[in-house]
Amino acid sequence: MVASRSGELPLPEQDPFYRRPRGLGRVAPGAILRSRPVRVALFGRIPQRITATQLLFRSTDLRGRPEATVTTVLLPGDADPDDLDRPIVSFQCAIDAVASKCLPSYAFRRGARALGSVPQFELLLIEHALTRGWAVSVPDHTGTAGRFGAPREPGHRTLDGLRATLSFLNRPVDSPVALWGYSGGGLATTWAAELAASYAPELNILAAVLGSPVGSLESTFFRLNGSTFGGLATLCLAGLRRAYPALDRSLREHLDAASLALLDRAETSATIPLLLRSARSGVDDHEGLALATLRTLPQVRAVLADIEPGARPPRFPILVVQGVHDLIIPCGNVDYLIDRYRATGTSVRYVRDVLAGHVSLAVVAAPLCENWLADRFAGRPLPAGTTETVPSLALSVAALRGYLGLVAVLARAVTGSPVGGSAAPSPAESHSRIDSPEFREIQ
Repeated sequence: MVASRSGELPLPEQDPFYRRPRGLGRVAPGAILRSRPVRVALFGRIPQRITATQLLFRSTDLRGRPEATVTTVLLPGDADPDDLDRPIVSFQCAIDAVASKCLPSYAFRRGARALGSVPQFELLLIEHALTRGWAVSVPDHTGTAGRFGAPREPGHRTLDGLRATLSFLNRPVDSPVALWGYSGGGLATTWAAELAASYAPELNILAAVLGSPVGSLESTFFRLNGSTFGGLATLCLAGLRRAYPALDRSLREHLDAASLALLDRAETSATIPLLLRSARSGVDDHEGLALATLRTLPQVRAVLADIEPGARPPRFPILVVQGVHDLIIPCGNVDYLIDRYRATGTSVRYVRDVLAGHVSLAVVAAPLCENWLADRFAGRPLPAGTTETVPSLALSVAALRGYLGLVAVLARAVTGSPVGGSAAPSPAESHSRIDSPEFREIQ
């Protein structure tokens, strides 16, 4: 395995594990191409006593072409991989970036240099889910090309990641599974939920949790551009121009040099550093008219129409959580998405939190999301779809129990204690095996 500097973990574009095999079009979507065990570490530094395996699998890109991408399959430390009753959840991280160092398959690994990537923080939520005995598949849903914001293909990668995970765990293809994601991960989960019936009808998806799932990407972009969170708009546009060459040409024609330089910086930056450096920044021209002009161009209008979800309501129940006063994702956008789903019969429990902000809601809502998924796996009756606006999701006994569990997980994570048991191999025992450059390849 080649690293850019001695001793550093290679980025995905430098790592042969990610390399697209020959003859990819001859295998079915979801087929495992390679696998390897890896060591997971909090913020790339503190080893975690959980079992992790990465699967390179065949998926489908925006234009229906075969591609290869990765999911990371996480199990509790004492997990029996042959446990056929273990629930399986696909957790879509808020990758929210173009740079490959923000992909969870890289950011989760020991030695990763991805400070400021959101998945490194979300690992704590995933580790808490592991305490329930679940298996968690974490796909690189933006793909190694970094097309953040592109439609459909995040759903393809999520669904194919579940197919690969089921195969890896020797589970029947109709084993019950669920989806969960927040913010950018909520948008990816939305695409997976909408495309499941047509793209992966054999999967037995019991339910999905959509946390602050964006709704209208166009509306969100124009709201954020130039705001305190303007870096997110820049990252999204940087990803979309990779997916749509006509959009890239239009941007190069209409934006000023400073805006194009900002987009170029977004190509290599982790999410949080770009947000901090680019507060109140935006893309446009010196007169502030470029985006208004671009928004009217037919080739750009076609892109803006293509990236909007909502046309394919899910055929299984969903839970949606959203902040009423969210400064990043407008609550009205999510309201509209839910109305579209309910109009065609999708069962939706929609909970709006008055006090939580965008970032805090990811944690505040975690116990509710986890408990709701646990009820679906347990086969408990599904309550009628409702819309609730509450002062705070933190104000319940169940939430308090969940937060205490999260604190316990955090304590174990920072000390490197086992998650879910004590049988996981120690870092010293597993280091040479896991960091070996050899991997299994399926032709």
